[in-house]
Amino acid sequence: MIVLKAPQDQVLSVLQAVSGIVERRHTLPILANILIRKTGSSLLLTTSDLEIQIRTTADLGGDVEDFTTTVGARKLIDILRTMPADQTVSLESSAAKLILKGGKSKFTLQTMPAEDFPLVQEAANFGPVFSVPQKTLKALLSQVSFAMAVHDIRYYLNGILFVAEGQQLSLVATDGHRLAFASATLDVEVPKQEVILPRKTVLELQRLLSDAEGAIEMQFASNQAKFSFGGMEFVSKLVEGKFPDYNRVIPRNHKNSIILGRAALLATLQRTAILTSEKFKGVRLNLDPGTLRVAANNAEQEEAMDELDIDYGGDSIEIGFNVTYLIDALANMNQEMIKIELSDGNSSALLTIPDNDQFKYVVMPMRI
Repeated sequence: MIVLKAPQDQVLSVLQAVSGIVERRHTLPILANILIRKTGSSLLLTTSDLEIQIRTTADLGGDVEDFTTTVGARKLIDILRTMPADQTVSLESSAAKLILKGGKSKFTLQTMPAEDFPLVQEAANFGPVFSVPQKTLKALLSQVSFAMAVHDIRYYLNGILFVAEGQQLSLVATDGHRLAFASATLDVEVPKQEVILPRKTVLELQRLLSDAEGAIEMQFASNQAKFSFGGMEFVSKLVEGKFPDYNRVIPRNHKNSIILGRAALLATLQRTAILTSEKFKGVRLNLDPGTLRVAANNAEQEEAMDELDIDYGGDSIEIGFNVTYLIDALANMNQEMIKIELSDGNSSALLTIPDNDQFKYVVMPMRI
């Protein structure tokens, strides 16, 4: 039976869409596979890592029959990648194996029974569905995801807090040294919901969401989130635990503030960062009326010094930061101007966008 027959680029894009979560090595070998279920002319592809499940439906030709199997996702994709984009490829089933053909090439792949594939048990009590434009959610994720913790013992920090309330959707991430907050206004009212999405789910959503027109539908249960967009359904386990009270972390009423060009500050920090020490990545910011100086040095006694002319008439402040934390925030914004608020050399700094309260970035100082 011919399971599918279509141009290589079509088959590859459908497979790549669902295969991002597939681990090459897994304690359950079948989780390295993709579940292929053919019903009539419709093909349903499913992948899972027991905590996240992605499925998509496609029409890729082939025989109009019912058929189901699982096959190694990475091998299938790796082989397809080597074939020309306009070449017609086919996948045929034959005695517990799948045969991939394209041009004069032929690959025989081992399969595993579909009934052994562990599907994620979906929650019974999802909350109401609400939707936002894909590009809105993609922008929000890019504004905060860099501040997520990586393998932190405080597991609730290894992800992003989603807060939906009224007509507001807010995303928050923190690793204990910095905190990023971004929000957007929804077209609909939603009851208050707070969930923590795991890091892997966040990265996969960023990979799959597009800037094109189109909405993403979201639903949250107590232990699961469900997203539907672009013909795909994405179910993820949630992180259990209490996220820190981010409102207490965001400083208020700093007495000193400067507004300056984002690109100029980013370039200055990137230059200065070259001579920071590998381990500490520390830079000193000296703020004086009319001038911002950025300096760094390292164990080899090398020094970097850069200066920006600014419109500032407040206190003279010397403060140290991990330069990576500042670069991450500036590189993931696209506004021309940013506002930095400071109290003194020992308090956290607040980065915002002038006349816009929908983005806030808090970064702790470091001793240098």
